[in-house]
Order: sequence, then C-alpha cells, then structure tokens
Amino acid sequence: MRLLVSALEVSANIHLSTLKKELGEDVELVGIFDKSLGTPYVDISDSAIMGFVDALKKLPFFFRLADKMVELAQNCDKVLLMDSSGFNLPLAKKLKKRYPDKEIIYYILPQAWAWKRKRIKVLERYIDHLCSILPFEPAYYSKNAPIEYVGHPLLDIIPHYKESLSPKIEKIVFMPGSRPSEITKLFPLYKELARKLDIEATLVIPKHFSQEKIERLYGETSGFTISYEPYEALYEADFAFICSGTATLEASIIGTPFVLTYIAKKLDYFIASRLVKLNYIGLGNIMFDKFKHTQLHPELIQNDVNVENMLKEMERFDSGKFLEHSRELRGYLQHGSAKNVAKIITGK
Repeated sequence: MRLLVSALEVSANIHLSTLKKELGEDVELVGIFDKSLGTPYVDISDSAIMGFVDALKKLPFFFRLADKMVELAQNCDKVLLMDSSGFNLPLAKKLKKRYPDKEIIYYILPQAWAWKRKRIKVLERYIDHLCSILPFEPAYYSKNAPIEYVGHPLLDIIPHYKESLSPKIEKIVFMPGSRPSEITKLFPLYKELARKLDIEATLVIPKHFSQEKIERLYGETSGFTISYEPYEALYEADFAFICSGTATLEASIIGTPFVLTYIAKKLDYFIASRLVKLNYIGLGNIMFDKFKHTQLHPELIQNDVNVENMLKEMERFDSGKFLEHSRELRGYLQHGSAKNVAKIITGK
C-alpha cells in the first residue's frame, strides 16, 4: 500500500513514527513527513511555522505544496492527514474533489471543539475516518459522523510514569518550546530563574536542532545540563517550567509537577484570544477540566510570565494533589492509539 501522508508538525511525526511501526513494511509513506521515516517530497523542517503572522508569510509555498500533494495522491491508495488543519482541511477538499472515492483518514483532529466549530461540518463531509485522540471530542460531532476515539498517542510512547514525588525540589527541567519565537522569549527568563534558584537545572532542546541553531536561539547555556530526551528529563526532574504545547500534556501524564509559561507574539495572542473560547491553554488543563471541572496545573501567560510569578507558583504548588490527578488523567485517556489507527488504515 502507498499512503499519502501530510504531517507538518514535529509532534505529529513523533506519533507517525509509532504508527509506521504498526503499519509494517508493506505500507510506503509518500508526501510530507520527517525524513527519518522515509523519503518525503517535503521534509517537515522546511515547512514549520508558528502563528498567524508566520502562516501569512508562507502562503504561496503552501498553495504550491497542496497542488503537488493532489498530484502525488493519484498513485497512492489512501490518504492520512495529521494535525495542521490550516493546511490539511483545504487539502482534504482538493483531494475529495479530484478523487471522490479515495479514502481519507484524519488522525489528531483539528480542535474544532475549541474554536471554529463550523469546521466540524467540513470534516464530516470530506473525511472518511476521523480518529479522535480526546475522549470528549466525538460528542461535538453529529450522531452519524465517521468519528471514533482511538486512544491518546502519548500513551504509546511515554515509557514510564512517576509513582511518587520527592519531598524536596532538587532538580528542575526547563522546556522553552521548539519554535524560535517561543525560545527567544522564554529562555532568558528561565536562565534568570535558574540563577536565582541555584539548583540542578536541565534544559531540554529538540533533538533535530543543529548546533548552529542551538547557538543562535539559546546563546549561553552554561549552568544547564542539556538533554535531548524530554521524557527522561521530565521523569528524572522534581519540577518543571514548560512552554505551552504537547510537552505540558507529557508532563501531566508522566506526573512531573510543572508551571506552564507562554508568551505569544502580541498580534497572534490578540487574534487567538478573540477566537478561542477556553478556560485554559494547557492540554492537560483542557482535558482535566472536561471530566473533573478543575485545574491540573498553573498557567502563566503573556505579561504574567516573570521570574517572581514563576517562583510563587512553584512554592505554593500542591504536588501530592497533582500526582493524584495525573493518575486520573491517564485513566481518562485509557490507552494508546497507534494500533487502532493502523487497523483503520490497513483494514485488518
């Protein structure tokens, strides 16, 4: 089988890697994905963007890329779209118009329950299999929608969880994100905080970053132990400060107490704050709020992100309650999803 894949995000490709193992050698990947998984038409390092402003700058590139994906689909048996709804939803429309009988699977769905709920009708119309990774998500779709909860992919790849916590914070991990705009805003604050705490500090850097990129984005990193393994770093740490994104859910599942810190570009934050109707921005908080109606971890956003506030949140953090909630969250998510999605793709 030849499978056309559109996976533009680093996080999507982590889950694609697990899925590829379940699919086996009989399935060849074609399209947009990380070059470690095969021979893509476009490697994801060429396509990563952050926010509305960056997206506008790269529109011509993505228009050309979508047309090429439609061409590639001609010689593929099925289509797998992962996350990145800004690109993948218009692509789904193009594909269905050209190949009405070609099966399209969407794994890691757009967060239509959070904003732009009109996209739900578009998804139901153009996608043949909607693979939800959030237990509450199917309830937002119509009764006959082709959607099912397949489990959360992080439970496929996180190797171990905390069963207990140290009574004293001796090791802190700092995760300032993977986007240049995130790192340049947060890491200077993390450095100042680490100096104040005078504690063993670990900095997690995305493993696909080149040395030149590391030096340009982070600058001086003395005083930090560098790690390229986020799960191990989180598991070994007593506390963490994390930029919003998948890493916050990873820490929530592993059981590492943390504070979310997020500083967006002003225009992006202005637009998002008027479009997104959510109580929280952290994925762990969003999920926990859905079934427990309470907060899992603190969030510091925009101007509230400063060293003084980060210290306050760390000092008053209830680690025991957090660990208990972390176990509840894992139970809520139930299981991993790679095997279930592989069955949908192969029909076996």
